[in-house]
Amino acid sequence: MPSRLLTATSQTMCNEFRAQRALDDLLREFGQVNIPLEFAGGRPNLEPRASVRPTDLAPIIVGEDGAARLKELRWGFPNPRGGPVINFRSEGRRFPTGRCLVPIDGFYEFTGAKAPKSKWLFEPIEGDMLGVAGLVRGDRFTLLTCEPGPDVVPYHDRQIAILPRSQWAAWLGPPEEQPPIAPLPAGSLRVTQVR
Repeated sequence: MPSRLLTATSQTMCNEFRAQRALDDLLREFGQVNIPLEFAGGRPNLEPRASVRPTDLAPIIVGEDGAARLKELRWGFPNPRGGPVINFRSEGRRFPTGRCLVPIDGFYEFTGAKAPKSKWLFEPIEGDMLGVAGLVRGDRFTLLTCEPGPDVVPYHDRQIAILPRSQWAAWLGPPEEQPPIAPLPAGSLRVTQVR
């Protein structure tokens, strides 16, 4: 089964994710790893989203002045040669500036050669949320990618860079504290076919 799935994956990867957590959920999740969240103005009204697509607004967390700040930015860097840059390879690179964490509770991958392609939902087995390593430029963000882990490899030859909770603070911290980016171990993600 795994080799058949990978044979005809879509060209793009992770061009849709889920962000259904309310603000209180994010505050609780980050509080569990001693990262208090701040936000400008009053409490933001985070709309639960079963589908976040490129150019949509989504909540992200940035490290600024020693604090973790919640913002809503558009997904995808501008690209003069076409569609937005929604994924960015992490291998062999350091990211001293612009790091962000994108809190999601699931992401989708697609397999098959023709539409409608099969759609697969990846969710965390433990906890309610995944923290994806991302980058910010101006009012836009993109998701970093890495080699696929064992749970993703049957479906795609790349995956978004999901950081373990123990690395969230370092990713949002000073440049010299950039944690390594690597796929999650086997059994970290539950996979469900939704179409």
